[in-house]
Amino acid sequence: MFYFNISLLLRINSATANRAATHMKKLPLHTLILLALLAGLIWGLISISTGISPQITTHYIKPFGTIFVNLLKLIAIPLILASLITGVASLSDVKKLSRIGGKTIGIYILTTVVAIAIGLVCVNIIRPGEKLTGEMRQELMSSFNTNIEKNATTADDFKKSGPLQFLVDMVPSNLITACSDNRLMLQVVFFSVLFGVALIGVAQDKRLPVVNFFSGVNEVILRMIDFIMKIAPIGVFALISGLIVEVAGDNPSRAINLLTALLWYSMTVLLGLLLHIFLVYLSLLRFFTKIKPGDFFKGIRPVQLLAFSTSSSSATLPVTMECTEKNLGVSEEISSFVLPLGATINMDGTSLYQGVAAVFIAQALNMDLTFADQLMIVLTATLASIGAAGVPGAGMVMLVIVLEAIHVPIEGIALIVAVDRILDMCRTVVNVTGDAVVACMISKSEDRLNLSGQVSS
Repeated sequence: MFYFNISLLLRINSATANRAATHMKKLPLHTLILLALLAGLIWGLISISTGISPQITTHYIKPFGTIFVNLLKLIAIPLILASLITGVASLSDVKKLSRIGGKTIGIYILTTVVAIAIGLVCVNIIRPGEKLTGEMRQELMSSFNTNIEKNATTADDFKKSGPLQFLVDMVPSNLITACSDNRLMLQVVFFSVLFGVALIGVAQDKRLPVVNFFSGVNEVILRMIDFIMKIAPIGVFALISGLIVEVAGDNPSRAINLLTALLWYSMTVLLGLLLHIFLVYLSLLRFFTKIKPGDFFKGIRPVQLLAFSTSSSSATLPVTMECTEKNLGVSEEISSFVLPLGATINMDGTSLYQGVAAVFIAQALNMDLTFADQLMIVLTATLASIGAAGVPGAGMVMLVIVLEAIHVPIEGIALIVAVDRILDMCRTVVNVTGDAVVACMISKSEDRLNLSGQVSS
């Protein structure tokens, strides 16, 4: 009887565990990350409240967060090479659609610059990084002291260089050297663009194998991002619990202060995204297409919902094309060119977030950014957005480029990675909304927009 009861109990526990595991697998990634965030906060608060040795978190938990950040850094350069070369090479029809291509790229770049500017204005006015107390900022600075001193030396060297040194630094003298140093990723961007433009002029039989190769590499990188994002909950738990323990010490009020600052940061990003949609996009629709805002949002509602759910512009692309053609009256010729290009280079929401995140991290570390630094954010975030793949987590990868361009320690990503997944969902909505707006504008300018929803012949 005793054996029977034990056996039955084991079966029940096993069945319960299996049901729990199955339920966990069904949870979406953003829910798992939120649970990991909550678990990291609870562990950190318990540690500092009960006096559990911080070495447990520092030596056995935080390393997994470091591994997660290192994986993001690992795929940054191959992501830029494959995504940018493939995207630029897709302009092979630019001779036939040179006018459309020029207008499309021009509008995409312009809205990206405006988005970054809006983000910088919001973060400089609200200054969420300064919501951290002076004591906490000082501790954060001391934790990154080595990197800050090194960056200060680099900044002094930069000030001594000529006014056009940034142009010299942008052009690599050795591709292998550029790919071996994450601080030189802007040189990789330059090479990728140059390579893609040159590829357009090569004979088709010679070009296609190269394009197919980089397209295949790009697909592999996207799969790698999928793999990396699957361990994002572990990385978030490790980063947040380690951050709470290291920064808060034995004072829980410091942890609460950190969480307050993180909330201010999130609200700043969301405010910038809303301003960009309602001030920039709706103004463009009104003056260039005459489409009513209500009709526009009703037409792309499925696109926005899917973008919010998947955090992927690429995954949303088929629905974006269908909705803009059937609901907004954009011609198939225009949508098939403008929208895939937008999924590659139009990352307004991502670029805005990068600007806010970079300044927030600098503020949190009590690092003053000059006007030139913020101009560098605009330039770097614009270039980085071209290579940002439309998949979850890609924006975090591209943020590394922006931080290193302005000499802010990339370890500061630990401050924002916990809420990045939720913000990623919101900024992807902005990305796909911008794609649809530009498609309507180009279609109208080519007299191919049918407001009744029927595509003109």
